[in-house]
Amino acid sequence: MTLTLGYSPCPNDCFMFDAIVHQRIDLEGLHFAERLADVEALNRGAFAGELDITKLSYHAYAYCAEHYALLQAGSALGRNCGPLLISKRPITGDEVATGRLRIAIPGRYTTANFLLGLAFPDARDRTELVFSEIEGAVLDGRFDAGLIIHENRFTYEARGLHKVVDLGEFWESETSSPIPLGGIAIKRSLPEAVTQAVNRVLRRSVEYAFAHRRASLDYVRAHAQEMSDEVMYKHIDLYVNAYSVDLGPEGRRAVSTLFERARVAGIIPAIPADIFVCS
Repeated sequence: MTLTLGYSPCPNDCFMFDAIVHQRIDLEGLHFAERLADVEALNRGAFAGELDITKLSYHAYAYCAEHYALLQAGSALGRNCGPLLISKRPITGDEVATGRLRIAIPGRYTTANFLLGLAFPDARDRTELVFSEIEGAVLDGRFDAGLIIHENRFTYEARGLHKVVDLGEFWESETSSPIPLGGIAIKRSLPEAVTQAVNRVLRRSVEYAFAHRRASLDYVRAHAQEMSDEVMYKHIDLYVNAYSVDLGPEGRRAVSTLFERARVAGIIPAIPADIFVCS
């Protein structure tokens, strides 16, 4: 059986999926047709039901939960790894709260944008850009602030930019939970046996990546553009952890908390109760 599989070209995803792509593990008779795309493109692809299995922002999942369930393996959750709001000149959180700043965001349906709305509900002047273009747009003065994700956490200071607020710290102070950034969703229409096999294969792939850390280097590097190996591995270490192997009770609780907070704030619609694939 061949399944379509979407994920981003970012180091953490390439690290986790390398063993599947290069058949380094038992795939249980499954075949995967990969599609690599920016996370916001994957989010919108999930809304259209384009892929059998896809990485997506947890925020975006709320808009396609009737058609997809969340796998236990492959997630990006953690502490001290949240999106950052940055600026060219020093800016205070009070200035952001006024709603008068022009802010570049990495996508309407990213978890980063959800957290920005939760922390600063009046900051509504937001423009979507590809995440890798945000630093440059802030430096050029096109925006007062930018919401950065992925490897830009490791580059903004070297470019003379300032941190306004760490939205991961905001989330952790509010909930005491790890921050749910992205997960792996699978179509509910697939047979249960296939869903369970995919979850096992994905877990096996992440475990292989941890056990053979350098095996994925060429694949990660091939999609990392001009990123140094040091930044690549900082990125991987930040976003791939025990929650990526299995969400576990704490991870599932963090995800559920995210959705409950978003529902109460009127940010997302109501979603089904059975959002997780049983492991």
